[in-house]
Amino acid sequence: MKNSQSVACICIYSLFLHLVKASMHTYHQQQPPSSQSHSMSNSSDHGSNVTSQLKIFSMDYGHVQIPFEITLWIMLASLAKIGFHLSHKLPSVVPESCVLIIVGLVMGGIIYAVKNKYAPVMSSDIFFLYLLPPIVLDAGYFMPSRQFFENLGPILWYAVVGTIWNVFGIGFSLYGICQVQGLGLKNISLLHNLWFGSLIAAVDPVAVLSVFEEIHVNEKLYILVFGESLLNDAVTVVLYKLFEAFDKMTDIQVLDIFAGVGNLFVVGIGGILVGFLFGFVAALTTRFTENIRVIEPLFVFLYSYLTYLTAEMFHLSGIVSIIACSMSMKRYVESNISQKSYITVKYFMKMWSSVSETLIFIFLGVSTIGDNHEWNWYFIIMTILFCLFWRASGVVVLTSILNKLCLNPISRKDQFIIAYGGLRGAICFSLVYLMPDFPKKKLFIAATTVVILFTVFVQGMTIRPLVELLEVKKRNKNVSTVSEQVHIRLLDHLVAGIEDVCGHWGHYYWKDKFEYFHNKYLIKILLRDHQPKSSIVLLYEKLEKKHAIELAEAGQLSDIPSNSAISNNRSTFSSAKNQIAPQQLDDIQKILSRNLYRIRKTTPAYSRHTLSLDTGAEQAKEILIRRQQSLRTILNRKQRSDSVSLHIGAQNKPKLFRSLTVGGPETSAKYLRDQSPCAESPVDFEDPYDAIEEERNV
Repeated sequence: MKNSQSVACICIYSLFLHLVKASMHTYHQQQPPSSQSHSMSNSSDHGSNVTSQLKIFSMDYGHVQIPFEITLWIMLASLAKIGFHLSHKLPSVVPESCVLIIVGLVMGGIIYAVKNKYAPVMSSDIFFLYLLPPIVLDAGYFMPSRQFFENLGPILWYAVVGTIWNVFGIGFSLYGICQVQGLGLKNISLLHNLWFGSLIAAVDPVAVLSVFEEIHVNEKLYILVFGESLLNDAVTVVLYKLFEAFDKMTDIQVLDIFAGVGNLFVVGIGGILVGFLFGFVAALTTRFTENIRVIEPLFVFLYSYLTYLTAEMFHLSGIVSIIACSMSMKRYVESNISQKSYITVKYFMKMWSSVSETLIFIFLGVSTIGDNHEWNWYFIIMTILFCLFWRASGVVVLTSILNKLCLNPISRKDQFIIAYGGLRGAICFSLVYLMPDFPKKKLFIAATTVVILFTVFVQGMTIRPLVELLEVKKRNKNVSTVSEQVHIRLLDHLVAGIEDVCGHWGHYYWKDKFEYFHNKYLIKILLRDHQPKSSIVLLYEKLEKKHAIELAEAGQLSDIPSNSAISNNRSTFSSAKNQIAPQQLDDIQKILSRNLYRIRKTTPAYSRHTLSLDTGAEQAKEILIRRQQSLRTILNRKQRSDSVSLHIGAQNKPKLFRSLTVGGPETSAKYLRDQSPCAESPVDFEDPYDAIEEERNV
């Protein structure tokens, strides 16, 4: 475990080392030659002074400035999270992302007040290459795969068609606003408005993840919003680069538009293929790490990061590729690595993504304080209104079409939450800074900043009360049992068989085909122990491990004694047992057997799967049956002997009514009929226990 943690620390150190090198390279490029020569001369003078006189204490802040400041920023982010969660009422009112942005705003104001200059803006390369991949990796690795693939059609429908709907709706609407005279916005072309619409329509997965994990909506609603926010980035980046390429062209042809549409499919499908390739290679690598468990977590992070960088190198979707890689790795890598390695991967991944998310929101607040804004409130307010309108209309129109094709329709409440949950974040902020310089770039930066703050603060703070007000179905917190999973798999096989008989190639049909291919080929290639094992046994082991981990995390295993303690207790008990007299042991056994028998008789254990036999009930049932037969024999003899008297006094003859229950006592009652129908004789009940004792004596 310690070796795995050391490997994780090496990964963090290597990441920060790249950040240091990049920052130092930028610093040396920005520093003029005169200052460099001056600093060298000062250093030479300083070196001569050092040789002439030895100093007891000295400080060289420039030598550790960049890593020291990076460490302080991470420390500030972690302390901000601790302070947020120390309050019991604040997390239920304000999302964590809002508090982190406020901390960034305060820090940006302090930096400007102290140094009389604005804080540096977060670089787009730092965001896309270092801060975003850990968050997407954590989301893809721990994503519920069943809900994701069952709702893959609606997710792609919202992510692809919905994003295109928002991009062109916002772009054309803003272009119409720019044509109004008196606003001074006529110099913004249609291409620039569409370009701005492509980046402002991107739903940020970081903001969605930070808000929706706190309100605990149901699984389907969560996977629809979060899955859309992950996959729509591929569409957003493709459209952004397409409009960027159109901006450089002097003449745009129809063939260029079709090439851009084809590029959309290449970026998405190519990212999926790259992710699956690296995921299978990672599973194949971990198959041979049985003798060196310490490097198993390292392969998970290396192959995931290589997937993202390879996709970005070939201008594919890095987000889609890392999601495909993480989801393919999880199924096979977890079967190869040890339990300690799995725990290391889990906690390091959560820690890495949490730190990255915190830094993103803090730098959003810091970067807001600056002089790179142009305020045109009419354009900014209309941008917010158009984002809300086209988001809501797109969800309503697309869902109305989707409900006609799906068996499980999306309710009006869920549609409202999907439309209201379109939060913007750091992706929009980074893309707007990547735009080349043109006269209205600062206006786009100001509008993007206001839209991000509005969606995170207003929508993020009010979505929890709206969920409570609309009574949206919440997530089921109960842990699934083996019985539930068995029934779910039974229904899956049943529906797959029905689809096969009907000739319909649906979701369950392809899932069953993949399971067949998985069991026949992939297990033998990618897993170390590919011996055939019952899926129910594997599921039981998985749930038991998960339950044990949850108990360990909750601290409920601390009271359980260890094996040595159990053996010591046994030896102590055996020594104490030898000291007890035989007569006392006999008395103890009699008392326990008598009391345990009474407890078992009074409070029988019930289970609908296994019912224990009760010999006492069987004996009582047999006694009652024999008593019934004897009473019938006596009645028959009495009827034969008193046949004459029965004809004379038929109306006054008492009738015997018995109530016999299986395993219960017998109850008899005699009623005498009089001339008046309302007149009845008193009821005489016969004690059933007397009959049982009488039968036992016989």
